[in-house]
Amino acid sequence: MLLYHGSNQIVEYPEIRKGKYTKDFSWGFYTTNSYEQAKRWAEKKGKNGQAIINVYEYHADTTLATLIFHEMTDEWLDFVVNCRSGQAHRYDIVEGAMADDTIWNYINDFIYGDISREQFWILAKFKYPTHQMSFHTLSSLYCLEFKEAIRV
Repeated sequence: MLLYHGSNQIVEYPEIRKGKYTKDFSWGFYTTNSYEQAKRWAEKKGKNGQAIINVYEYHADTTLATLIFHEMTDEWLDFVVNCRSGQAHRYDIVEGAMADDTIWNYINDFIYGDISREQFWILAKFKYPTHQMSFHTLSSLYCLEFKEAIRV
């Protein structure tokens, strides 16, 4: 399976970096199976012609702890809320829907008690999430084989 990572640089050797904020599935190296999504990430990060899509071949390793959310569910919501709140998890790889800016606003409202779980799902059901696959351990990064970098 091909995976893409949008950036402002060529990332031949992916790394897990801790940033100021945790992401949907906590700190990790994030990819997507959507070229268009990676292009949006790259264009958001890249300035002055520095938008780059890094392309990887993913080689699954069944010995790694992998969590896959096939759709947005209560389990997905709870996992994202916990990760965004800074809680660690035990997975090497996590795959599932990405909480875009709109969905993230609904998640914040849910976290702060401004909306109920039921209200969250009513608001979120008309949004079409994108795909993300995140790598959280050094072992998981070995599943990615760099293929090429495409300037966009």
